[in-house]
Amino acid sequence: MTLDIGVLGYRFMGKAHANALARLPMFFPDAPEVNRHVLIGRDEAALESAADQLGFANTTTEWADAIPEVDVLYNLGPNHVHVEPSVAALDAGVSVFCEKPLAPTLSGAERMADAASESDAIAGIAFNYRYLPAVQYARKRITNGDLGEIRHVRAKYLQDWLVDPDAQWSWRLSEELAGSGSLGDLGAHSIDLARFLLGDVAGEIERVSGQLRTFVDERPVDDEGDETRPVTVDDAYSAQVTFASGTTGTFEASRFATGHKNDNTIEINGSAGSLRFSLERLNELELLEPGDRGYQTIMITEPDDPYIDHWWPPGHAIGWEHTFVHENYEFLNAVRNDAPYTPSFADGLSVQRVLDAIERSDERGEWVGIE
Repeated sequence: MTLDIGVLGYRFMGKAHANALARLPMFFPDAPEVNRHVLIGRDEAALESAADQLGFANTTTEWADAIPEVDVLYNLGPNHVHVEPSVAALDAGVSVFCEKPLAPTLSGAERMADAASESDAIAGIAFNYRYLPAVQYARKRITNGDLGEIRHVRAKYLQDWLVDPDAQWSWRLSEELAGSGSLGDLGAHSIDLARFLLGDVAGEIERVSGQLRTFVDERPVDDEGDETRPVTVDDAYSAQVTFASGTTGTFEASRFATGHKNDNTIEINGSAGSLRFSLERLNELELLEPGDRGYQTIMITEPDDPYIDHWWPPGHAIGWEHTFVHENYEFLNAVRNDAPYTPSFADGLSVQRVLDAIERSDERGEWVGIE
């Protein structure tokens, strides 16, 4: 069975997923066979060039025209185009893989999750950090009870690409196009990672207290700087949360954290042990077990570690791009086998509810529950 693939978006995420699709038959020979059928975008000239580079046979500037031609739609466009193409594809029985956050707004995410629940097609959201071998290993240790009763989780995702006040405006700085700033762009990853690691032992996040901050209110549209546009999203956020189990958590993200390029970290403390993970050292997991006087660093590169047997000999590191290979492998297998996939649109909606609660908490200046 060959799956015809349509991809909406050909820049950052488009390249990441096209690379994954190309790598699958080399390293995961049991993966479904795929045909990179059509690439979807707005700029015809740029689209043709990208299709040649990324290995797509056809192009179109109309996503609606692509839906009848494909088995799977990858919705990798800006957040404001997540809802309509995804809902239309699911209504037509076409499986959808959508980038995070699920939508700019909670109502949009609810529409998408409803469409997924009513469709026979498979719908997945691209929380790729779930598919890091070190994260998979960490989840196993937590689920097995090796850390004991979970007391704390603290997660931060820090970048610095907006530190310069003259950095150019982009769609990611518009509430209309993105929904939120660091909260949805980075915080969504942290919240999903905590849900993935702790879901079986801590339950869902039940209430939050959050704050959002914008440091630069407008930015230049081009290098000349003659025209500016307003920044209508947050540059940084922080939040305290409480899980159903009573576990307490702190979350933080910023695109103004000088010196941090892509610092996605999470630490979990339990009654019997702790662990720490950092994306900047993605082949390692720091683990504290009973009787240890301090953290030990474990290299997750052994053949029996998750996914590693598909890659290189022990001790040879993998990279960020491999997470996309792993998640594409799992998602496309789910499509082929007509089997459930996680993280699903329901997972994406759960994250969106937390994002929405943090925004409501900031507006009200008080703790709020998850709606």
